[in-house]
Amino acid sequence: MLKSLFSAAAIVLTFALFYPYVRSIILGETLPHVLSWVLWGIGTFTVFFAQLADGAGIGAWPIGLSALITSYVAVLSWMKRSDLSITPLDWGCLVAALLAIPLWLLTSNPLWAVLILTVIDLLGFGPTVRKAYSKPHEERIWFFSLGALRNALAVAALEHYSPTTVVFPAAVGIACVALASFIALRRRVLNPA
Repeated sequence: MLKSLFSAAAIVLTFALFYPYVRSIILGETLPHVLSWVLWGIGTFTVFFAQLADGAGIGAWPIGLSALITSYVAVLSWMKRSDLSITPLDWGCLVAALLAIPLWLLTSNPLWAVLILTVIDLLGFGPTVRKAYSKPHEERIWFFSLGALRNALAVAALEHYSPTTVVFPAAVGIACVALASFIALRRRVLNPA
């Protein structure tokens, strides 16, 4: 019962954090880096299926919902012509994300896919960090802060704890805290009032 409550809270929080973020993209207030969101969408979907394969149960559902919405943000970012600056490192991360799926199928071990995709997901923060360095007001601190909380709830909701089920949401939660802090710091540096 408690796992179901944690999962439901994480799902509600997923909608609560993405709705205003998506709305701000539509209004042109937020200009996310398109390739970050493509990487996050591919990685999150793959991790969702790996978690299911490893018995995560209801705790995987917030990750699955996040994968759907993240993919929508990627499409919306492309349609709105948000930040489309893509470096060779960005392309390398995309190729690695796409290669993680066949690696999982070849090894029959979802942990390898999760570890690779966790690293790639964390690298996916790179273009957003690069952009937030010069344009910190184009990203939303609250979004990444709530993302950290949502990932903590997703971990609490897991029905089976293993590296395959825990590594991804824990690492992404920590990265969200770091990115929110970085955006706040850059805003202070650029607007010291």
